[in-house]
Amino acid sequence: MISLLTTGGTIACTQVDGALVPTLGGAELLASAHRVAADLPPTRVTDLSLIDSSAMDFALLDTVLDAVAAALDDSSAVVLTHGTDSLEETALAMDLLGGPIVLTGAQRPADHPHPDGPGNLAAALTAAASVERAAIAFGGRVIPARGAYKTDTHALAAFASNDAPTRAPAPRARLGTVRIPIVAAYPGAPEWIIDDAVRRGADGLVVEALGSGNMSPACGDAVARAAASIPVVIATRVARGGVALAYGGAGGGATLSGHGVLSAGRLSAGQARIALAWAVAAGVDPASLL
Repeated sequence: MISLLTTGGTIACTQVDGALVPTLGGAELLASAHRVAADLPPTRVTDLSLIDSSAMDFALLDTVLDAVAAALDDSSAVVLTHGTDSLEETALAMDLLGGPIVLTGAQRPADHPHPDGPGNLAAALTAAASVERAAIAFGGRVIPARGAYKTDTHALAAFASNDAPTRAPAPRARLGTVRIPIVAAYPGAPEWIIDDAVRRGADGLVVEALGSGNMSPACGDAVARAAASIPVVIATRVARGGVALAYGGAGGGATLSGHGVLSAGRLSAGQARIALAWAVAAGVDPASLL
């Protein structure tokens, strides 16, 4: 038996007064999948929410994690429908939870003349029988959840994999009260954007750096100060290739590594934030989850 858990997103959206709004529950989504694919596995449905995934926060994510964990206790696998805006973050949380979990969604709403959601859901239900860890089934591809990122706001094959190395599932953690901002270290970024995050009580910090993990000297100095009191992870704004803390200078990755700053590796800034928040909440070494 597969458990299908739904959260809303474009896959559940229809036009309401000229705007896309999540309106469809899991029973309707499952029926649409059966119309495009035969021999889907037996599935039971639980509706968790009807939200745009831009509204997904840590408190809501805790609720989803609780539901997925409970479903795994008496199901062979879980399929989770989710909006694409924050799907990659939730996917990383599912990877940390562990178990056969397949996430999917859609780029087109359910009332589009040619919706992609039914096919994506059918593919996810089929893939659930063979995955061992969290994965994303989308646009004709099934890719690992870890290292996944959204590549396009319109194309049907909207997600790709950055080939991140696997990690063991982590001890269960509750994320709701953890404060982990992401700061973009754009060219010429001032140090106060880092200092202010620390001053406001961040439990950790993800810096979306340039290139392979570099930033302005001013930001580098501020990151070094921050790393003396909270864990700091360096990600990159570049989609592929990941972080390599190799350069010198005050804002260079090698210098920052010497201050205890961690590399996000091949995780996006959004996925690195989930990993860092989980590590802080669980009291484990963040490096073990990145």
